Amino acid sequence: MPPDLQTRLLRVLSDGQFYRVGGHTPLTANVRVIAATHQDLESRVKQGLFREDLYHRLNVIRLRLPSLRERRDDIPVLARHFLAKSARELGVEVKRLTEAAMQFLATQDLPGNVRQLENLCHWVTVMAPGQVVDVADLPPDVRGETQASGSAGESGTWKDALEREVTARLARGESGIADPLTRDFETALITRALAHTGGRRIEAAGLLGIGRNTLTRKVQELRIDK
Repeated sequence: MPPDLQTRLLRVLSDGQFYRVGGHTPLTANVRVIAATHQDLESRVKQGLFREDLYHRLNVIRLRLPSLRERRDDIPVLARHFLAKSARELGVEVKRLTEAAMQFLATQDLPGNVRQLENLCHWVTVMAPGQVVDVADLPPDVRGETQASGSAGESGTWKDALEREVTARLARGESGIADPLTRDFETALITRALAHTGGRRIEAAGLLGIGRNTLTRKVQELRIDK
């Protein structure tokens, strides 16, 4: 929270009054403030990054919510809830995690906690190929397969990998290689963007820098939905 905003919030909490933008008449605030953060505010106060007087104003009744890795037994319950929620929002049949997939999720740290688990379940609802979801159907980054450089004895950037693929196809005498490689490239871009946004196309289009209609057309052309 920027320092100037901290000052304004403290003033409202202290005086119980605020002004509308451009207004000159004070208005009385009748609110109950519930604040949440993943930051260590005590450390930020010591570093001078958070006002100590505001910290004590907010720190009246303090509750600590344990991270998911501290309550792994909650992960299966939450996963089933989020799968049902995503299916309801998308108007599709609820997908089911196998026992192995559920146990695998329960062993993950999930640093993003509940939000990460919710997005993961939304990704599964959109991207998993079948109704029954096994470990192999979970997002690659969750399975620890993100950019596994050197897994085939090779390293380098994605451009290096592309050059190796082009060289190999040319060596095999293939022709017309631009179209399939372009389709693979676009499929990877769109698939990962949709996975990152939990299937939300408008947000994915914004991240890719393309229009929503363009994204929808590409999804249909590349048969990503299937």
